[in-house]
Amino acid sequence: MIRVFKSALALLMLALISACAHQPVNVDRADVDLLAQEIRSLGPEVDPEEAQRAARIAYGYSAQLAQEYDITDPPLVHNAKVNAGIKDRGLCYQWAEDIEARLKQENFQTLTMHRAIAEPRNGFRVDHSTAIISRRGDGFQDGIVLDPWRGAGELHWMPTLEDARYDWEARLEVLERKRRRLEARN
Repeated sequence: MIRVFKSALALLMLALISACAHQPVNVDRADVDLLAQEIRSLGPEVDPEEAQRAARIAYGYSAQLAQEYDITDPPLVHNAKVNAGIKDRGLCYQWAEDIEARLKQENFQTLTMHRAIAEPRNGFRVDHSTAIISRRGDGFQDGIVLDPWRGAGELHWMPTLEDARYDWEARLEVLERKRRRLEARN
């Protein structure tokens, strides 16, 4: 009972400190074109049409997911609602999973998708997941982070190595390391 009360109190506090309600996500053609240009800059082998399509889908699908996830709050408040069972989806790994799956449907010939996780820094004990697009044959480090969670449905992107906020690692490597840590504790 105390745990439920604490959870409810924490959720209420998060709701109160989120000063403004989230606005619907609008997709701007100039933003799509800028991302497409960045994707093309991954290398001369990248098909310009694929880059444009990937950028259009990344922005459009992020906005669609924001509606499907019923995003009305900043990311951490929404996470609290998902964890409390008030909302169904919208955790960072779900955004990453859904964006990756949607872009993989395109069967790009010159681009590929990756998943990455950043384990927590400092005392904040929460992982963050993302999808990354790169030129086919390149690793995720040479790609572009596609992170709609960070902006509550508004796509945030940048080259992986320029993302100073997170230390991205290959998802499977992080999960394996966590599995080994868990086994060591047992």
